[in-house]
Amino acid sequence: MARRGLLLVISGFAGSGKGTICKELMKQYDNYAFSVSATTRDPRPGEVDGVDYFFITQERFEEMIKSNELLEYAQYVSNFYGTPKKYVEEKLQEGKDVILEIECQGALHVKEIFPEAVLFFVMPPNVKEIYNRLKGRGTETEEVILRRMRRGQEEAEVIEKYDYLLINDDLQETVQRLHDTLNSARNAASRNKELLSEIKKEFITFFEEHQ
Repeated sequence: MARRGLLLVISGFAGSGKGTICKELMKQYDNYAFSVSATTRDPRPGEVDGVDYFFITQERFEEMIKSNELLEYAQYVSNFYGTPKKYVEEKLQEGKDVILEIECQGALHVKEIFPEAVLFFVMPPNVKEIYNRLKGRGTETEEVILRRMRRGQEEAEVIEKYDYLLINDDLQETVQRLHDTLNSARNAASRNKELLSEIKKEFITFFEEHQ
């Protein structure tokens, strides 16, 4: 039986390093596929359209919503983010573990649609470190940083709904922990329903042949 991939959903506070974790995971292991999200926000320095995000207009984003092209979508700090459906399903069928790096609202919505999805929440060791990392980027005003901190406070209220928590203090250790945890989650009985169904059928066939 061909193995279907797992849907790996990663969220985290702004400045938690979740994007870096995803890139390092892709670099070290070849069984992952990164789902590129669509967004209406402007690119940051160094970001590439179609690689980091699909940077689109709000009009185009609204068209995708109406035509049901998105697995999930949400608004975050005045911008919209969403996950195109087609790419995700294709990669799962190929046996790839698909990484969705999305915010909390979208992640919990995906969990409703795909109960077998594995949700990870990434965070720095403490709140002060969140602020320091955002400040250290040098790309946002103090007002925007404080808005992100406020959003982080809101996100903290739903972290317990995630499957796993990742404290990102050391990048390599965090990536290894994520990979190992996902492989353990793959063996959960609830994520192997097709295999269990096949085993039940084989028992029926066995006893039919040995009557």
